[in-house]
Amino acid sequence: MNRILTCAQAIATVRRNRSPLKTLPAWSAPRDEAEGYKVQRALHDLLLPSAGPLVGYKIGCTSKVMQQYLNIPHPCGGGVFARGVHESGVHLRAADYVRVGVECEIAVRLARDLPPAAAPFMDAVVAEAIEAYLPAIEIVDDRYEKWETLGAPTLIADDFFAAGCVLGAPVARAAAPDLLTVTGRALINGEEAGRGTGADVLGHPHHALAWLANHLAAEGRGLHAGQIVLTGSLVKTIWLAAGDHVVMELGGLGTVEASFG
Repeated sequence: MNRILTCAQAIATVRRNRSPLKTLPAWSAPRDEAEGYKVQRALHDLLLPSAGPLVGYKIGCTSKVMQQYLNIPHPCGGGVFARGVHESGVHLRAADYVRVGVECEIAVRLARDLPPAAAPFMDAVVAEAIEAYLPAIEIVDDRYEKWETLGAPTLIADDFFAAGCVLGAPVARAAAPDLLTVTGRALINGEEAGRGTGADVLGHPHHALAWLANHLAAEGRGLHAGQIVLTGSLVKTIWLAAGDHVVMELGGLGTVEASFG
């Protein structure tokens, strides 16, 4: 059995068991970020029976606040699966996660494919592929014994904390405000816990989407019509306690909420 699959199986096991991932053995841990993405692809195949089909992607470390928090100075991608996508107002169980957290995001839904053959992608091209923007809560899970010691390759292999999302009502691209001016506020039990703007996401959320499309194209893969992309958090990750109620307000795009009982 090759080391990429061995690593993916180890990660899949702890995810299914909701137990913290310890430091992987040196012989099987991904040696660099390229190997991390290879493990991630193998992991996705293993998770499909329980998580449902891959319906999109999340992009982490697109804002200064998140890059500083995680000490990773560049974007990283992960998968979003069908059974992890919820509608605004959902009631979820905190016990279904190791240590659940939330992030405030601008999500996009694609109207057409962005195939690898069309790369490299610029902002204007990916913008034209967007059908709608959605206010989003990214659900993240600190499913690690100590994430600070794992390094970016292993975090990438495990979908970079991804645990799902909650989506608000879509706003058609033609009706959306200038994303640079969109202010996001994270409210936990009615109290503001963070805020940021669309400009904090790599300078513009379209930059993040272009990064993802080019990253996938380099691996011979593309984005597809109907997929959801979470472009990155406007605020630092907020770790929750059981019973917390979360509201994300994104000016001009609406609100989205969820409870973690």
